[in-house]
Amino acid sequence: MKRITLICILLLCSACAAVKYAPDNNQTVDGEATAAIVRELARHGDWILARGLTIPDDLVSTATNMPLSHAAVYDAENDNVIEADSKGVHTTDLVEFLSKKHRVMIIRPMWSTEETAPLAVENARALIGRPYDYSGLIGLQLSNSYYCTELAIAAYRPFITEAPENPIPRIIMPGQMYHWGRILFDTGA
Repeated sequence: MKRITLICILLLCSACAAVKYAPDNNQTVDGEATAAIVRELARHGDWILARGLTIPDDLVSTATNMPLSHAAVYDAENDNVIEADSKGVHTTDLVEFLSKKHRVMIIRPMWSTEETAPLAVENARALIGRPYDYSGLIGLQLSNSYYCTELAIAAYRPFITEAPENPIPRIIMPGQMYHWGRILFDTGA
């Protein structure tokens, strides 16, 4: 019974792990137009938060009572994002990533500076190929695997100085990421 409960929890919390997207593109943001906004407003190393179109995205948003279900690190130099999903940590073309979302938010991490942002992207790139951290979704983080928001925070980990009034929790939900950054853009959909 414990194993079934754990599997159910992992399925409910795995929006970042979903790979099949709903076919109704009427609900998606315009990938090209939103990519142009990202390129204009976002800086290398900013976080791109989103609400995807998968059933797990809906389950996570409902279970967490938050409107966002996924996070990625923006790699402006390569016009892509570095993300963690069921494929593990990998890159996805910016337009492709945005075309599968119906809400997009850009957040500048509070630790992002002209010096730290490129290093954070290098840190995220160094994690490409690592597996997805299913157990991290319930607070049992594995050291060599990452779920989406865990990856976004890990990119900046060397630069993080936590204040006691704003600690980073063990389980980081996409809808919480604004606590550690400044919202630059939100489609608000």
